[in-house]
Amino acid sequence: MTIPVSRRALGLGAGAALAAPAIGVAQPAGPNLTIATGGSITSLDPHFFNAAPNSSLALHIFNTLVDRTHDAKLQPGLATAWRVVEPRIWEFTLREGVKWHDGRPFTAEDVAFTVTRAPNVPNSPGGFGGFLRSIARSEILGPHLIRFHTHAPNPILPTELASIFIISKHVGEGATTEDYNSGRAAIGTGAYRFASHRQGDRTELVRNDEFWGAREPWARVSYRFVANDAARSAALLAGDFDMVDQVASSDLSRLKREPRVSVSETVGLRVVYLMADFSRRANLPFVSDNAGNPLDRNPFDDVRVRRALSLSIGREAIAERVMEGQATATAQWLPPGVYSHAPDVRPQPVDVEACRRLLAEAGFPQGFRLTLHSPNDRFPNDSRIAQAVAQFWTRIGVQTTVDALPWASFAARSNRQEFAMRLTSWGSVTAEAGYMLVNIMNSFNAQKRTGASNGGRFSSPELDRMTEEAMSIIDDGEREKALQELVRWVAREAPIMPLVQLNHTWATRRGITYQARMDERTVAMGVRPATA
Repeated sequence: MTIPVSRRALGLGAGAALAAPAIGVAQPAGPNLTIATGGSITSLDPHFFNAAPNSSLALHIFNTLVDRTHDAKLQPGLATAWRVVEPRIWEFTLREGVKWHDGRPFTAEDVAFTVTRAPNVPNSPGGFGGFLRSIARSEILGPHLIRFHTHAPNPILPTELASIFIISKHVGEGATTEDYNSGRAAIGTGAYRFASHRQGDRTELVRNDEFWGAREPWARVSYRFVANDAARSAALLAGDFDMVDQVASSDLSRLKREPRVSVSETVGLRVVYLMADFSRRANLPFVSDNAGNPLDRNPFDDVRVRRALSLSIGREAIAERVMEGQATATAQWLPPGVYSHAPDVRPQPVDVEACRRLLAEAGFPQGFRLTLHSPNDRFPNDSRIAQAVAQFWTRIGVQTTVDALPWASFAARSNRQEFAMRLTSWGSVTAEAGYMLVNIMNSFNAQKRTGASNGGRFSSPELDRMTEEAMSIIDDGEREKALQELVRWVAREAPIMPLVQLNHTWATRRGITYQARMDERTVAMGVRPATA
């Protein structure tokens, strides 16, 4: 049964109207949907920034060769089948009859072009090269058959390609990120077509009635950005939105009791973690001695300092009090039950005296001063978690203040290594440990396409080598053991400090439902009219 959506539910009050679609975009018939997301979308270029809000929006317009289900399983997308031809050759059979939004046919030429373009987008604050690092070259065997030759055996290439949005060669050649942001190049094969975009506010989409997959129920989708958690919840209750994501823990119990609302939730793949700056050997910004003088060395180069900072944090308290039970304390970056989770790596009890001893052994008996930078609109309670961490660190003599910034500013500055210590998060959409190792903890190397999101510029040749070896192991069981050993290495050396694993929540108005996703993507394709 189709549920009509009122103008009020769409937020189309006096003086407001759904943005006019782009020229040439047909107006399909049917109900409309308005989604409010708490994740700031920084670009419509699907290869510009590997961030969940950007990818959530891109999923409406573009497709991947391999799709992920709500529980992170693989299924056919623009590729209908894939197989290993030789240890270093993967072959993908492409879906026939697929058309780009401008009517041109989708072919293997588009895939080969995408694989070349995706890792090389100028000014990317954290790109997609890590997913494509193993591909040496593409070989087109026909309009709908392509082979990827890899530098070494890569048993999880289909998993990695599930994160690469395929773009058209005929539109993408010569197109800049701004061409995608303006909509000129935002031509995909997805379930929805681009209509309009207002940076920091909303993106308007219309259903693609030529879509190769199942027909979507929503004729038009208004995808809004609303940073304030309480404002999203209040607007949902007021009927201004049909669905909101990143439900604040403080609002969750109230929304669950509300008969006009349904809540969907799942254990997620996103970890909140801390990472220091390793790009400088001395004179770090935002770090000083207790008198305010710059330090003549980088304290975070000493593993004893990193261990002291990590050991001082009450992760259980953050999970229970700050997150109000909507997160789980952790010392690693994958939840239990997920491939390569190491069951023996668990949070340690806080030991203030041990932390002070470690700092003294490292040459900081009086501690030092530090500013912790955090986003304030990226994930639930982000700045509150930072404040809690600051209190724990101050207890051991590291006098910490917090500077919380909007995500767009935070991400750009973090990528430029402007922070001494950052609190951020990472969603391991591949549901295995290698993804975060390659992109966050491996050395930044544009040629090898590693460390694309390594904002702290941590570098360990030992970790790089072990990661490369582990990711080349064909046998799933042996590869899992190798990855679990790397999880233990990270726990000992603390290049990052995992804090909590987030739960993901969505709330919808009565009459529609949402299939909660482990990868936290907020997509209209998961919203359906409720069945009677």
